[in-house]
Amino acid sequence: MFSRACEYGLRAVLYLAALNHNGYVSIREIGERLNISVPFLTKIFQKLTQAGLMQSLRGPSGGVMFARSPEEITLFDVIVAIDGPDLFTECVLGLPGCGEATPCPLHDHWKEVRNPIRNLFASTTLADMARRIQEARLRLTA
Repeated sequence: MFSRACEYGLRAVLYLAALNHNGYVSIREIGERLNISVPFLTKIFQKLTQAGLMQSLRGPSGGVMFARSPEEITLFDVIVAIDGPDLFTECVLGLPGCGEATPCPLHDHWKEVRNPIRNLFASTTLADMARRIQEARLRLTA
């Protein structure tokens, strides 16, 4: 459903949101903790920075941090910043010309679930997900 870059981007921002850290976090640290290539992760964070979701700082005390509060950033924001809006606007199979007049085999089914999925991602913030991650960690240690 998502590109590998988007999957890694979601994992990385959720990691940062769960850290609940006010300040820059090294991309190398994130990559090592999540087992993601640092050069690949750097490219992902460049997209997120260009979209205004992250701030970055070069140098030994640099890294990335949220440009806005995790309560203000949704999963939809992250997905669109990395993969673009096509998942929510184009043919799910990527077939040219798919639409109401010439639907692909999945068109009618996808049309029914596309908006609920979009709404789920648009209404779920990084802070929501961070709370769920922290709750899951507490259950595992209890």
